[in-house]
Amino acid sequence: MFVAKVIGHMVCTHKDDNLKGLKLLIVQPVDAHLQEKGKPLVAIDTIGLSGVGELVYLAKSRESSLSLNREMVASDAGILGIIDYYNVTKRMEE
Repeated sequence: MFVAKVIGHMVCTHKDDNLKGLKLLIVQPVDAHLQEKGKPLVAIDTIGLSGVGELVYLAKSRESSLSLNREMVASDAGILGIIDYYNVTKRMEE
């Protein structure tokens, strides 16, 4: 799993039948300090509640669509939850 910020949404007039009815969002992966990391990507909003500006956690590959309970969904990333609170404690070297 990884953390990302929702930065946009995507509308497709034609898409695979298994994607019909699913919201597609553009997310920007972030590091532990919430700084941008890597390139933005398209993710399926498997919970149906995510919106622009929210911090979310995602799964990649096959795991990205497991929560949809559909036969086969072509996706690279899927939003599994919205993060309400995020805190990173820096560990001291021993």
